[in-house]
Amino acid sequence: MKAGYRTWLLCLICGLTWLAPAAAQYPNRPIRFVVPFPPGGGTDTMARAIGTRLGEALGQQIVIDNRGGGGANIGAALAAASQPDGHTWFLMTGTHTVNATLYRKLGYDLVKDFVPVTHLGGTAYVVVVHPSIPAKSVKELVALAKAQPGELRHSSSGIGSGPHLAGELFKNMTGVHMLHVPYKGGGPSVLALVGGEAKVGFTTTPSCITQLKAGRLRGLAVSTAQRSPFLPDLPTVAEAGVPGYETSAWYGLVMPTGTSKEIVSQVNAKTAKVLTLSDVRARLDATGMVPQTSSPEELNAKIHAEVAKWAKVVKALGLKVD
Repeated sequence: MKAGYRTWLLCLICGLTWLAPAAAQYPNRPIRFVVPFPPGGGTDTMARAIGTRLGEALGQQIVIDNRGGGGANIGAALAAASQPDGHTWFLMTGTHTVNATLYRKLGYDLVKDFVPVTHLGGTAYVVVVHPSIPAKSVKELVALAKAQPGELRHSSSGIGSGPHLAGELFKNMTGVHMLHVPYKGGGPSVLALVGGEAKVGFTTTPSCITQLKAGRLRGLAVSTAQRSPFLPDLPTVAEAGVPGYETSAWYGLVMPTGTSKEIVSQVNAKTAKVLTLSDVRARLDATGMVPQTSSPEELNAKIHAEVAKWAKVVKALGLKVD
């Protein structure tokens, strides 16, 4: 009996000894970081700024996999269907909480198919216009749009994207009619503005700040409740004549459902440290991104709250995409 017990105990110890290194070996190959937009936009900029240093902290390369298009749903569906072994990450945005209601059919379920890891940060949308547009303020833009109903084209990073909804909210609250032109990401959307294909944009600070400083676009206001520290001379949209207008872009790191809590905790802790590094903060500051981390539980609560919030807005505006 005692000999049998000792044999069982020895086997158990050997088994645990074998399991411990396996858990400690994460990650054991390069990590794919799926970004649901093309290179060049604000989301891509954030992923690359964080990814390089996170790869160093984890001892493995982090490969940015840009999967733009489909209103940011192509990348989301790809990530959701990946193995839940911690080697596929997904950079979700507030856009995905809108898509949960906006699209009749999605290839994934935001709440069921992902486990939250951490909030990464956020930024304001900026109301921008091409320099050929005479409007120098939000009030002048509203007056111009009302004088030319349906003629002004406003770009966005895709149907259902944050910039799209920011524009729809603006049109709804001001009573103007502008033609929405979706592009496959923030980068292409801003290039369309710079090239004059579109005349108005509601774009994230990281996507447009370089163009604003170079004078290739003109900023009129920011979408947040307070002024942006990166563009302090621009008023908020509410200050500029649209009381109650407020929205912002935000970003989170999630993994496929089934990923272990140990891996989630490890990546959460590493991300929190990386976002305190001076070089990472400098890169994000240069693009107008405000870093912010959270616990997985806090991000989970935010996702649920945002899905509920935008469901009301989408239904009120009568928006739906097949």
